[in-house]
Amino acid sequence: MNESDSAPASTADNRTGLSEDVIAIVAGMLLLVLCFSATLMLGKETVEGDTVTAITNPLKGYVSKPGGWEANPVDAFTGPADKPKATWPGTLGALVILGVFMTALSPLMRPKANPAAFLGGFLILFLLATIAYVLAGQSVVKNYNLEYALWALVVGLIIGNTIGKQAFGALGEAAMRTELYIKTGLVILGAEVLFSRLMALGMPGIMVAWVVTPIVLITTFWFGQKILKMKSASLNMTISADMSVCGVSAAIATAAACKAKKEELSVAIGLSLCFTAVMMAVMPALITWMGLDEELGGAWIGGTIDATGAVAVAGGLLGDTALEVAATVKMIQNILIGVIAFGVAVYWTTRSDSEEGEKPTIGAGEIWKRFPKFVLGFIGASIVASLIYASSSEGEMLVSGTTAVTKGLRGWLFCLAFICIGIDLNFRQLSSQFHGGKPLVLYVCGQTLNVILTLAMAYLAFKVIPWGS
Repeated sequence: MNESDSAPASTADNRTGLSEDVIAIVAGMLLLVLCFSATLMLGKETVEGDTVTAITNPLKGYVSKPGGWEANPVDAFTGPADKPKATWPGTLGALVILGVFMTALSPLMRPKANPAAFLGGFLILFLLATIAYVLAGQSVVKNYNLEYALWALVVGLIIGNTIGKQAFGALGEAAMRTELYIKTGLVILGAEVLFSRLMALGMPGIMVAWVVTPIVLITTFWFGQKILKMKSASLNMTISADMSVCGVSAAIATAAACKAKKEELSVAIGLSLCFTAVMMAVMPALITWMGLDEELGGAWIGGTIDATGAVAVAGGLLGDTALEVAATVKMIQNILIGVIAFGVAVYWTTRSDSEEGEKPTIGAGEIWKRFPKFVLGFIGASIVASLIYASSSEGEMLVSGTTAVTKGLRGWLFCLAFICIGIDLNFRQLSSQFHGGKPLVLYVCGQTLNVILTLAMAYLAFKVIPWGS
């Protein structure tokens, strides 16, 4: 995202302190170490017979989002009267962990922040993020898969277009760290993207997830630039990655890699969430009507529906086999997040990103200077987690116990980022990105290509090629 979107307090402040990429890597790694250590030293073992089958992280109950509710939003924290389930400790725990870590690092940030001011602003943002999670948990809203990201943007937009960011004063200036929250969440995400997932479906899964995805990404980007002639290449790339890889997470990583504007990221995410809600309901019915079996239908769902949660829901509507295949294909596809972000970052540092056609310097030093370092944190976390996971059955359980907690932290970090994005935007900026309807046309055309190619590849990989038989 554009560096100009978060202008520093002063030139001197901008030259001191660590960059957001470095802070994100440090914060992400510290959070991963905390969660892994808790699993290793304090984890509760589940034993069946003489065998340990799982290790539960003691922090799991203290890092979670508010639960679901129907008529009374308080139920999101306490559970309904007939089935009480306290979720408020999870919300409070996430606030304490993230608040302590981020506040402790605030003096090292660029521009530097007063810890007290940062904490005050962080508490306000966390309250708004909690409201977004509660809205997303309402039963009717949940059935339509209108996820927290959409509600966080809505809450932020309401604040930004009414009282405005200036109402928060110094607190808002200190804690409004959109890219920091995004990049820290992506570093944590790396631990969830395990290379061992490749082995679950082998070559058929890899063909569906790794062959179709780059073809759709490159073709859609080319279509947007050459046919639609979109003014913003970064918007084009963010939408293309969002639609072809895995939705919100890919959009966030790609937007950071190509320095997309905040309103461009909002447009991509908004399109993704809307189409995901539709496809989650339509695709299982379409697959049943076409008479496809669960394996083929699951692979088709996993390769086309953006959000991992929506993939699981849609696959589950077809059956257990479809659910397993769909989820695994999506996990294999998720591995591409870091690869795509890396490739986009390199491309963006070696292309002309000036409207006037300025020729960039393409030396190794310039690439490293402009390259988003958080991608290395993502890849590093993925490699370490994959090695631990593959080392032994205990390593597998340790990683699973750790990521059960980091998923919650990642969700809160992304929610905080979307709140910040919404507050920084105004409706005029957001509506300007839909000028001429080109983003919508790009998404529809790209997703159409994605649906057709994924079905063809899934049929070829699962029904035609005799793998080892």
